[in-house]
Amino acid sequence: MMNRSGRSNGSGRPGGAGRRGGGILASVAVAVLAAVTLIATGAPSGASAPGGEAPRPAASHPASAPAPAFAPGTDRGSGGVAGAGVGVEADVAYHGHVSLWGGRVGVWLTTENHGPAPVSGVTVRLRFAVPLDPGATLPPGCLRTGPATVQCGTGTMRAAGSGVRVALDVAVVGEPAEVGVDIDTAWSGGTYDRNPANNTHRVLAPATGDPYSF
Repeated sequence: MMNRSGRSNGSGRPGGAGRRGGGILASVAVAVLAAVTLIATGAPSGASAPGGEAPRPAASHPASAPAPAFAPGTDRGSGGVAGAGVGVEADVAYHGHVSLWGGRVGVWLTTENHGPAPVSGVTVRLRFAVPLDPGATLPPGCLRTGPATVQCGTGTMRAAGSGVRVALDVAVVGEPAEVGVDIDTAWSGGTYDRNPANNTHRVLAPATGDPYSF
């Protein structure tokens, strides 16, 4: 109903409609702002983490890295090359005999490789319980490395093959009633030998001239 001034009275006044329209627009704006906040933070507008802290985005967890692999042949058996990462295996063996007579000692041995891999060369070490005569003559391929120690090279040995034969006949200091000889490997070309029992020997030879086998 219009009055004389042309203005509407009651609830149908234009001014009241404008206020209601403004309120609806304000509500829509608040809803849009809340939706934007929810998308950006992952939490409802005004929400807080336990303890009053601001909400934090979820952390991403990288895939677990695979466990490192260990090189073969570095942590088991005897005669291995620790930390070298070498998986080549060769079974070196020495067999022969020792004799002592009249102040001289003789060592005769054969060298073998039972495989499975070949070796580029092996050094066999002979350690005597008594010193050798300073003027003792050694066979080719052997070298004196101490007063009572001799080392001899075997040469290349294929898998399931043999190397050189060592024949050592030298004078010792004095005329002992017996002599002990330790035989082992000083170098095996970097191969791994899990069976050192057949290349590590200790022989005691009385001065009878008889051969004492190993």
